[in-house]
Amino acid sequence: MGQPLLKSAEFTYADYRAWPEDERWELIDGEAYAMAGSTLAHQTVVGELFIEIGSFLRGKPCRVFVAPFDIRLPGGKEADDDIATVLQPDISVVCDPGKLDDRGVRGAPDWVIEVLSPSTAARDQIQKLAVYERAGVREVWLVHPTDRVVSVYTLNAERRYGKPAIHETREMLAPGLFPDLQIDWGLVFANLPLSPAPVSASPKPFP
Repeated sequence: MGQPLLKSAEFTYADYRAWPEDERWELIDGEAYAMAGSTLAHQTVVGELFIEIGSFLRGKPCRVFVAPFDIRLPGGKEADDDIATVLQPDISVVCDPGKLDDRGVRGAPDWVIEVLSPSTAARDQIQKLAVYERAGVREVWLVHPTDRVVSVYTLNAERRYGKPAIHETREMLAPGLFPDLQIDWGLVFANLPLSPAPVSASPKPFP
């Protein structure tokens, strides 16, 4: 993810929707960030996770979505055009159909997965994680393909994440929200090299 764009006032979802459709952006509290391109490793991990989760949720009320898919996170009851935070997590699971519409999701998903890459890891683990906590996302997984670990953040009674549970990506791991869903890391990483090479990305200019 590149550096934020500069503007005298905050960007909003109204600005966001006017930008070119073939470019990917996120808004965090009114600042716009260009999304970096995906590597083969990133796409492989996201795709395998999506398949496993989608297969488990088939026929159930919760639904899984893969980026690009807009998650609009209002600060209150403002109109869509005034929302200043719009994210595109790699994978999101939504269990409340009332949050879904043709534009994506308005409100917090129940579960978010971000597959980290060198160009996005810092922002995913700091700014975006703070936004997910503030919005009330119940569970967040940060998957580290290079280190082969996953950090699991679970919202507690104080609506905070606290310290993450760190798991090696070996054998099976179930999310707290769906104990019967066993993610098979052998399948997720089956087609990856042992140590995916990092890829740098340059900031994208304002559209």
